[in-house]
Amino acid sequence: MSLLSKLVAFNIRLSKIFDRTFPCFVAERDREDLVLFLVREAVRNRDFYSVLEVGGIVRPLLKRSRDYRYDGLDVEHAEQWERLYDNFAVQSIEEPIKYKYDLIVSKSVLEHVRDNKASVTQMYEALRTGGYAIHYLPSKYHPYSLVLRLVGPKWQSRLIMMLRPWTADITGYRTFFDRCSPREMKGLFECAGFETVRTTPIFRASDYFRFCLPCYVVVTLWENICKRLQWEQCCSGFVIVARK
Repeated sequence: MSLLSKLVAFNIRLSKIFDRTFPCFVAERDREDLVLFLVREAVRNRDFYSVLEVGGIVRPLLKRSRDYRYDGLDVEHAEQWERLYDNFAVQSIEEPIKYKYDLIVSKSVLEHVRDNKASVTQMYEALRTGGYAIHYLPSKYHPYSLVLRLVGPKWQSRLIMMLRPWTADITGYRTFFDRCSPREMKGLFECAGFETVRTTPIFRASDYFRFCLPCYVVVTLWENICKRLQWEQCCSGFVIVARK
């Protein structure tokens, strides 16, 4: 193990001790739990017969069910998609979608899309009247997002390998953060024709800074300030729910 790896591991242990020592200081509903809860509630409480997950590939939010058709869409091919989805399309969400759906969902996908005006338009066209779109995406104004935008994709991959190597298989994709703020994304959905659009800010993404305890503490403090003052534009991420 290199000196840097040892230093990162040491800081991660310290940050977890900090969490246990000050649990109220770092408490926040997990973003994945929230979007998963909303998606499951939507499926459970409404007559949805078709669901499209964007970017789920081999880590889908839901399981196949006899109660609804569950399709997947991603720019990469899923080797075992037949086990996970009823149908799978290899394409960008910016392109026309073949089928119509009652529900379109994604988690941490739209920040990787170059043109979200096109993606929201295609989702609107692919939804049946009364259908819903539910998405989680990080905000472009959180410190982590600002760092990614500053260093660029080349250094992003290098820093992940150095500071968060255990996430290399599920992170590191190129990010654009096009319209990735609550206000801008809500405006996109409304302009596309969605009738009801609601955003829920999340103020917790300091895990990305566990490799350095001082950074972790500062970012966590910043998140708490933003949450207390309800600075939605400075949230770590947000869930957007829109009805056609």
